Amino acid sequence: MGKPKRERSLADNEAMAVTKNLRVSPRKLNLVAGLIRGKNVEHALADLEFSRKRIAQDVRKCVMSAVANAENNHSLDVNELVVAEAHVGKNLVMKRFHARGRGRASGILKPFSQITVIVREKEEEKSAKPAKKKAVAKPEAGAKAKKAAKPAKAAASAKGEATKEKKPVAVKKTAKATATAKSQSTKEKKPAAAKKASPAKKAAKETE
Repeated sequence: MGKPKRERSLADNEAMAVTKNLRVSPRKLNLVAGLIRGKNVEHALADLEFSRKRIAQDVRKCVMSAVANAENNHSLDVNELVVAEAHVGKNLVMKRFHARGRGRASGILKPFSQITVIVREKEEEKSAKPAKKKAVAKPEAGAKAKKAAKPAKAAASAKGEATKEKKPVAVKKTAKATATAKSQSTKEKKPAAAKKASPAKKAAKETE
């Protein structure tokens, strides 16, 4: 009787590949893993192919293995895969020695490491896109309301300016009317004064 089947630790839209006993230190391997985290599979493979790191080719093989597992074992779309995670871990360490002066020796450590690559299909990003569109639509409605309010404000300001301009005209008209009335009154008063002065002149002439 065989042992029971182990439950799958990953989600339905994920696939994994592991490469062990890589002849590089975990610190150097983590630099290469940081180049591909969160990138599309095509871009990640292109970056690894043209990378100048020696271990980049082994990491590229691991990514290609994860993509093959996703396509063949879990029927995922290769064009929608993203490198979701890239874990780096320690492995065995070979110990050597180096001869030094006075018959002494110094230790040399040759570490090995391993990498785990998890690829994921972009289903969450597709469902998140409509939410972003709705959030963007609200500011547009506000902008339209502001644009509609601007002409109303401009019309109100134009009316206010028109009323301001009309008031001085009325004042000018009243001023002209008062000026004309005064001139007419003075004209009417002058002949009366002239008439009053004429009898006095006549009396003076008679006395002479």
